[in-house]
Amino acid sequence: MNSKDVEVFLMVTQTRSLTQAARRLNTTPMTVSRRLASLEEDLGVRLLHRTTRAIALTDEGEEFLPYAKTLTETEQSARNLFSPNKQGATGQLRITAPSGFGRRTIIPLLPALMAENPELKIDFQLSDNVTDIVGLGYDVAIRIAPLRDSRLVAQRLADNPRVLCASPDYLARFGTPKLLADLHQHNCLRLSGVPQWSFIVDDHISSVSVEGRFSGSNVEGVRTLCVAGSGIAQLSAWDVQQELAAGELTEITLRDAQPQLLGVWALFPTARHLPTRVTVFLNALKQAMAR
Repeated sequence: MNSKDVEVFLMVTQTRSLTQAARRLNTTPMTVSRRLASLEEDLGVRLLHRTTRAIALTDEGEEFLPYAKTLTETEQSARNLFSPNKQGATGQLRITAPSGFGRRTIIPLLPALMAENPELKIDFQLSDNVTDIVGLGYDVAIRIAPLRDSRLVAQRLADNPRVLCASPDYLARFGTPKLLADLHQHNCLRLSGVPQWSFIVDDHISSVSVEGRFSGSNVEGVRTLCVAGSGIAQLSAWDVQQELAAGELTEITLRDAQPQLLGVWALFPTARHLPTRVTVFLNALKQAMAR
């Protein structure tokens, strides 16, 4: 297929207007329309619903969108490979990540990443909700929870077990739980919408309902109250590793249950060639996590 046709398709999906797309590409709406028709003829499907008032992707257009981005990015990467003025990764890198992990681990590495790649732009969104990375056009999503969407391509970056923990002061005042049943005697600090904590019991995942006086929408709130001695929390290792190392929190080991082993994952919309900007970001993230 013609790469110029693909470029026009991507611009129309961004602007939702043939006129705006033509203006940005310095061409005419008629040329834009012809290129779209040519691409649809090549693929044998309709990619866009076009009316006088609106433009919207068809189901086939939604499915083709990540491949179209990969096609144009691969072409640009090939050109940059032999450019005399090659300056690292280029284009806009769109990332989404959980708020706690994003603030602690990803944001600190971005200044150096942008300094080393002056043509790179970054759109970084923090969200603890499940995100449709294909529909919203993200290049990569970082996840620390169990994966559910089998349509996405996943790469494991690191182990990330759940950790049961409390401050030394809280444990001194209220004692250290030894068994799962002991948790019912403690103030459990929960994430909102997570009324149960998961453990490995007899090689199977077991969920235990917990009660407490506080629940919060993000990791930072739960961790802050845990450090302050307000109760016991179950967070992931990457969420509390600094506090554990500093002695602000103590890991609690139960005799009849083991922590559930999670991972830090990078998710992509397609298994095709990853843009250079994505591989550059992942390499920087892996190095930061190794440190």
